[in-house]
Amino acid sequence: MTNHGLVYDGCNFFRQRLVLATLSGKRVRIQGIRATDDDPGLRDFEASFIRLLDKVTNGSKIEINQTGTVLFYQPGLLCGGSVEHECSTQRSIGYYLEALLLLAPFTKSPLKATLRGVTNDPVDPTVDLLKSTSLPLMKRFGVDGEAFVLKMANRIVESARSVLNQFLPDIYIHTDHMKGASSGRSPGFGLTLVAETLNGFFHSAEMSSTPHGQGEPVLPEDLGRNCAMLLLEEIYRGGCVDSSNQSLALLLMTLGQQDVSKVLLGPLSPYTIEFLRHIRDFFQIMFKIDVQKTSEDERKGGDKVLMTCVGVGYSNLNKTLK
Repeated sequence: MTNHGLVYDGCNFFRQRLVLATLSGKRVRIQGIRATDDDPGLRDFEASFIRLLDKVTNGSKIEINQTGTVLFYQPGLLCGGSVEHECSTQRSIGYYLEALLLLAPFTKSPLKATLRGVTNDPVDPTVDLLKSTSLPLMKRFGVDGEAFVLKMANRIVESARSVLNQFLPDIYIHTDHMKGASSGRSPGFGLTLVAETLNGFFHSAEMSSTPHGQGEPVLPEDLGRNCAMLLLEEIYRGGCVDSSNQSLALLLMTLGQQDVSKVLLGPLSPYTIEFLRHIRDFFQIMFKIDVQKTSEDERKGGDKVLMTCVGVGYSNLNKTLK
């Protein structure tokens, strides 16, 4: 800890650090951003994310050196309101939307964000995935998911069914074919699969085709089959929350009321492990982790981890009360 607040090196987990800094009100300095690359400094999508943070806050102080390798961020008030943002086409809208879902429950005024850009890519979650899994999870924590409105081919469907129908007959896959401007400037194809448990929890998987000129082309049949296998792997991992939403659940537990919260998760992803380290840095909260071994006779998938913490009782003092 220095006069610049928390100090980190490198561009890894860039959004995590800025989102948690915004919620905790702590200053953060990120240095050595691709300092040894031929093209050093922030990328366009990271600069676009910083501009989005500036729009949803009031009074934030942002300083970037000439080479873009050092960023200082002093968060302002998390105000929310109506925001329009042109996202960088280097990353899909999901890159920005994931962060907004973490911030939206704590804004002073209800957040109404209009994001324009690429609707999907092979890296970030799609709007469909976030709508199907993240919003139901937020409802479990008392966040009104109805307040969040997310708008947005047969060969793929058949190959996915060939895998999933071996386990369950009632599989429903809907197709949504778009061309030109209506496709959100996103050429190619993709698939999002969601499984709901008997207790109302969701597990998901998704894949997108490789953009033209960025690797080997992907056949629709291979994409559908591989995505179905990813969903089965996610179900095997188990827990009350799928891998893509582990950090969201842990953040809501951290910021929840000053009482004990518990959640059962599958194996922690590398992203979640780093997120726990950042929660410790920004909020001084450490989770108790109990490994729940699963015997072969139970047939309940892989080993689970029971995460326990006491919330900080977070509240935005500037939040508008009705």
